[in-house]
Amino acid sequence: MANALVNGISLYYEDAGLGVPMVFVHEFAGEAASWKPQIAFFGRRYRTVAFNARGYPPSDVPEDPSLYSQAQAVDDIRGVLDHLRIEKAHVVGLSMGGYAALHFGLLYPERARSIVVAGAGYGSKPDERDAFRRDCAAVADRFEREPMNEVAATYANGPTRQQFRDKDPRGWEAFRDLLMKQSAKGHALTMRQVQMKRPSIYELGERMTQMTVPTLIMTGDEDEPCLEPALYMKRSIPASGLVVIPKSGHTINLEEPDFFNRCVLDFVTAVDGGRWTPRNPASLSRSAILLQTEAQS
Repeated sequence: MANALVNGISLYYEDAGLGVPMVFVHEFAGEAASWKPQIAFFGRRYRTVAFNARGYPPSDVPEDPSLYSQAQAVDDIRGVLDHLRIEKAHVVGLSMGGYAALHFGLLYPERARSIVVAGAGYGSKPDERDAFRRDCAAVADRFEREPMNEVAATYANGPTRQQFRDKDPRGWEAFRDLLMKQSAKGHALTMRQVQMKRPSIYELGERMTQMTVPTLIMTGDEDEPCLEPALYMKRSIPASGLVVIPKSGHTINLEEPDFFNRCVLDFVTAVDGGRWTPRNPASLSRSAILLQTEAQS
């Protein structure tokens, strides 16, 4: 079993394939094994790395709440890269991992070949922030009081997981069962210290306009809490593209693995070929017909 010691915390990781490095960062309800369809696909072309966040065994589950935060989640990506002596990588994240990937692009642009921000943004809308925090606190309470398998079953059956369950019941059951085996303590601490306290996507707007890292934003069209934040990211990050996967929810890398993999492959191929560039300013205009300079005259 491979482990990286990052800021005193042992993080489990998997490292497969050869070539340009790609690092996969999992969601709250996932772990390294959740990227199995991506590792199998990209491992033929790239060096693929997936790791378990702190709080997710066999990574350490520190009991000190101060050892969990959004900033720490970002530094853990850097720590894994440092351990593996990887100078620069494509960073692919889903949901909680998508947030970490976005912050990695903001904080360590020199270490990111590109970032994929998938299924990120729920709890960002200003009018939903208080309800989001209440929901996080309630779920964290349940992780602390109730058996892990019961809370995991409820969490895996949320409104943005129904699409996965409808399309692929066996795949959804495997996703649920993987979550059931994880640490209740780790999930409670992660929910309280990372999810509940992370900034809204809308709070990052000014910083995103200055980001130069090539970015692919992905969301399912039935992942309601992430749709508008995805569009906001697209409009804010100059070198970004947006993919909306039809009839899909939150767990898009498992729900639609072929579609997900193909979109990410096309993206990283364009980036590595120097063909993923910032948006042409001429495409921005108040008019749908005239260029901005013509529309103003």
